Formats: sequence, C-alpha cells, structure tokens
Amino acid sequence: MQEKELKTSLGQRIIIGVIAVLLLSSTIAIYALIVLNGEKNKQTSSTKKEELAVVTKELSAKQDELKSASDKMSKQYFDTLASFRNKIKAYNGTSVEDAGLKTFDLKNGTGAEITDKTTSYYAYYVGWCANESVFDSSFDDAKNPKSLKEPLAVTNPNSLIAGWSEGIKGMRFGGVREIDIPSPLAYGSEREICGSKNSPLKFLVLPIEVSEDYKKLSTEYNQIYVKYRKLQSEINSIGA
Repeated sequence: MQEKELKTSLGQRIIIGVIAVLLLSSTIAIYALIVLNGEKNKQTSSTKKEELAVVTKELSAKQDELKSASDKMSKQYFDTLASFRNKIKAYNGTSVEDAGLKTFDLKNGTGAEITDKTTSYYAYYVGWCANESVFDSSFDDAKNPKSLKEPLAVTNPNSLIAGWSEGIKGMRFGGVREIDIPSPLAYGSEREICGSKNSPLKFLVLPIEVSEDYKKLSTEYNQIYVKYRKLQSEINSIGA
C-alpha cells in the first residue's frame, strides 16, 4: 500500500472536523443541560422544603387542636367504655367460629340508630383474641388505660371487616355492644392476626356522635396531612 493512500483527502478532513465540532458542541450542550437541570432541581427542592416547613407547622398546630378536642371526648366517654373492660377475657375460638356473628348490647344508646344508610360515624373500640390479648384498642394503654385516643373515623363502612359492619347495625350512638366475629367475617386468610390466619375475633364498640366543629377539624387535619405527605414524596423524588 502506497503512503499517499493512507492520507485523507481535504473533503474527508472537513467532514471529520465537522463531526468533531458537533461532538464537542453536543457534549457541552449536554453538560450545560445537566448543570442547569441540577440547579433547577436545587431551586425546586429548596422551594418544596420551604413549603414543607410551613405545612409541618400547620399540621402540628392542627394536631394540637385535634388532640385538645379529642381529650374532651375522652373524658366524656372513657368511663363508659372502661366499665366493660371485664368483658375482655379469654374465650373459646371454636365456639365463636361455630356460632357465627353474634352481638350483645351491654349498654343501650340514646342517639340516632346506625342503619344501612349510615355512611360515616366515629367510634371507640377494643378488639381482642381468644387468648385475651388485645390486638387493637382506643385505650391509650390496653392493660392500664388512663384515657382514650382519637376516635376511629369511619368514612367508608365497606373498608371495615364485614363482621364489624354488620354487627354494628341497629346500635344507637352512645351505646356499647360486644360483637363476636367468626373468621370468615373477620380477616379470614387475608391477614395474620392473633398469631394466625382465620382467627375469630371479639370487639367492644362504642359509636359516638361528634360535633360539626370536630368533624371540620378532623377533615382539615387530614387535608393538611395529605399535602404534607405529597411534599415529602416530591422532595424525595427530586433528591433521587
């Protein structure tokens, strides 16, 4: 092969030069874009963090308001629910399973009746297993309670286990009912509770009527909390 055959022509050198310039330009453009995007993300993250700080303060303030209102209701209903703690004892799980859904009114309420048309309400409760262990409760301490936590807000009856939803019907607000629930109407095989799946459960339920102010306060808290979680998610996404 002759030496002249190894040399590039002027046209080839021009093309190579153009390609080199384009590669350099694109590299610079990509780098600039990365830098600018990084700066934009920093600014966005900074703004979101400032928003989060404001929302966190709002959430804390609303939580304090909600706790104050909840403490008043605790004083009103604590003795009522606590007076039936003697019902929280061991039971024969097989008997509950075989008997099907059973309800026992321990105290008759004087408020409105809960029916199929009742779409939302608040309630205090205790749920326990066959061995007497409490798996969930509105009491601040299952063994030595001194107060009640915030009441359960039921906004969609279908979100509860079938045994609760069916067992609470016919109650009047302010009353206390024991509900014995066989496993098919409890969590069935979907969730392990009381040490195993397909466990029968018992509940004490005290549905209560709350003021419109409390409902509004609860709604406002939930709205702020949703905003708080959304901002946290956005900040984490930017950081990633």
